[in-house]
Amino acid sequence: MAKTPLPTKFLPAERATDEEAHRQHLAIAAIPLLRSFLDAMPNLVLMLNEHRQIVYANKVALDTLGVGLEALMGKRPGEAVNCVHAHEESGCGTTEFCTTCGAANAIACALQGKPDARECRIQVEAPSVDLDLKVWATPFRHEGFSFTVFVAVDISHEKRRRVLERIFFHDVLNTAGGVKGLSEIMIESTPAEFPELAKLLNLSSERLVDEILSQRDLAAMETGEYRPNPTDCPLKTFLETMAGLSATHEAAKGRVVVVEPSVPAGSIVTDRALLMRVVGNMIKNALEAEPSGAVIRIGAEKAEAGCYALWVRNPSVMPRKIQLQVFQKSFSTKGEGRGLGTYSIKLLTERFLKGKSSFTSAEGAGTEFRITLPPSIQAP
Repeated sequence: MAKTPLPTKFLPAERATDEEAHRQHLAIAAIPLLRSFLDAMPNLVLMLNEHRQIVYANKVALDTLGVGLEALMGKRPGEAVNCVHAHEESGCGTTEFCTTCGAANAIACALQGKPDARECRIQVEAPSVDLDLKVWATPFRHEGFSFTVFVAVDISHEKRRRVLERIFFHDVLNTAGGVKGLSEIMIESTPAEFPELAKLLNLSSERLVDEILSQRDLAAMETGEYRPNPTDCPLKTFLETMAGLSATHEAAKGRVVVVEPSVPAGSIVTDRALLMRVVGNMIKNALEAEPSGAVIRIGAEKAEAGCYALWVRNPSVMPRKIQLQVFQKSFSTKGEGRGLGTYSIKLLTERFLKGKSSFTSAEGAGTEFRITLPPSIQAP
């Protein structure tokens, strides 16, 4: 009687028995030259069986993961690094989130006999960090067994540098576009409208100068040595300013940004320039997701431990495939070099504003991006 397949939303969930995995390990261990070669490599290398289970790991892998080989035997890569999704469904490679995982897809290609290389971002449970990796998966056959040689290199520093540079130019172009839009509106404005538009143009110009000056902070951001500039930020005034600035953006044509009247009267002490980038990207994403005539709502509310949550809501619902990749720096629906808004929200909020970022998207409720910030950040 055939066994019922284990539940999975992507790759097969079945595993080799401990005895089978041990025999596969012995087949690799019996090749002294291969073991010496793998241990001489400066990168993390895992040998996986046809069920994607670890049957051998080189010295760098053991040192990096801080465990012995016995602790890794039979585990899958996501389980070895404690991926947040590794214990869902039937384990690493079987969840809905795994369908967009670079490592899982590279291994799947290798199991079909095709070498593959991809970038991969893994959210780790404890400590709560994100691993940015370049991974290679290469098929290897020995003594009737099918193996995958899995190599991983940490590219966090390189990715962070590239993304921060792209975020900077992305935001400068957004602000410059707002200045251009305002100038076009002023040409056709009435004398009564001119003073208010002039104020907005001045505010947008000041923001553009701040964006350009912030280029000098990029190197410090790369290494985590950025020194925030904490200032008092009244929430209602801040959100009203952001709503006014967003009205000048190209994506705002035919759309309205409304500040909810329930915004509390409180304020936070934070890096205002970075917060403007974060909330500006939240609003821009919402505007770009909606057709003409849509209303985007922004607001704030008290959260736990004296924190405040700032949110942006739009009526549309994101397709599930896109939801699975939100906050992934390598993901974009807009082409190479674009689509950085959601990742910049996460990076700037969590790394520099000491907050948390999240989103929800569901029928009937629409889409909400939310950041939760402490009442004060302290400059190092």
